[in-house]
Amino acid sequence: MKPIVDTVVQFSGLKLGKYEYDFTLDSTFFEAYQNDEIKEGTVDFKVILEKRERMLLFNFSFKGKLKTTCDRCLGEMEIPVEGDDTLCVKFSDTETTDDEDVVFLPENAYKIDLAQWMYEYVAVRIPMQHVHPEGECDSEMLKYISDERIESEESQQDQAETDPRWDALKSLLEK
Repeated sequence: MKPIVDTVVQFSGLKLGKYEYDFTLDSTFFEAYQNDEIKEGTVDFKVILEKRERMLLFNFSFKGKLKTTCDRCLGEMEIPVEGDDTLCVKFSDTETTDDEDVVFLPENAYKIDLAQWMYEYVAVRIPMQHVHPEGECDSEMLKYISDERIESEESQQDQAETDPRWDALKSLLEK
């Protein structure tokens, strides 16, 4: 599924120089990528295109908030995301580098869709662990998790004490 937000930049016909674009990525944009970590959100992008003779240089600056699930209590939470990235677009019919920040377009290209790079720049800025600040987690859920963990540890201890095989091994170690 393609994102609904129009992130296509048509560069043919532009003179050499700098051009500024503003994009707002919303929940419909993120839904198209089906990322379980991102429930909803809004991220504002400012993109500066510098058109050179044989190259395009895109400078991305973005800031926004995303909704995701807390890893501890499973409640919904907002996480801020922001960053700056650069994408270099060169014109060539053959790729000559493995650099992920350099993209090659055919000589006859006249536009580029920035959606994939914008999504990746945001996704990379999402923290690995999503946890509410101390004291903001759902207390009922934390109580349930704590009781479950304590019961699990107690049942493991009971099993260890009643298994005669472990007792026999322990007696061998004590000798």
